Amino acid sequence: MTTDHIVKSFDEDLKKLDNIIAEMGGLAEVQLADAVEALIKRDTDLADRVIAGDKKIDALEAELDGQATMTLALRQPMADDLRVTITALRTASLIERIGDYAKNIAKRSVVLAQSPPLGPTKSIARMATLVQGMTKDVLDAYVARDVDKAEAVRARDADADLLHTSLFREILTYMMEDPRTITSCTHLLFVSKNLERIGDHATNIAELVYYLVKGVPPTDEREKSDASSFTVVDPDRD
Repeated sequence: MTTDHIVKSFDEDLKKLDNIIAEMGGLAEVQLADAVEALIKRDTDLADRVIAGDKKIDALEAELDGQATMTLALRQPMADDLRVTITALRTASLIERIGDYAKNIAKRSVVLAQSPPLGPTKSIARMATLVQGMTKDVLDAYVARDVDKAEAVRARDADADLLHTSLFREILTYMMEDPRTITSCTHLLFVSKNLERIGDHATNIAELVYYLVKGVPPTDEREKSDASSFTVVDPDRD
């Protein structure tokens, strides 16, 4: 009976980790969707709410860190259980970064709302749709332990890179044709970079899902198609 009790308690500890990841993921999805909406609709009030809401994700990450640390110290998990615990820690960190990038998009949307609308914003919306889909699908894959869905997210990372490169060129063209747009276009460049980084983090989570289920990391090299990465330095990266 004692062994059954310990096993049940251990399972509950691991379930708590999954529950926190699910809550963090849900908040990050909302933050990202709201940040993009704030940018497209030039809604500074919504952007401010996104910026303030980032603290909730940070608090959940701290809660998961505490739960995982306690699990490691008290349960001393091995094999599959250790993999669940370590993966949860790494996934929480990536979700927190997704929340940070959503916050950064919201901050830039506040500045952009003070300037005339720019044509490339429509292209930003297309890229955001792709990245939001990747984020949702990979979080679903984590909860369901769905390797196929995770692998599909990895495959779409190249599409996100291509869109980022295309946007980079489009925005640079705007800047050259009308130097008055340079400041606003620079903010859009970094919004695009933030979205590209969110796609990268979604792909990183997909690789963690693969590791979580299979016990080994993916063996194939991730395809990268971003030709602009060497020219854009991301100031929003901590």
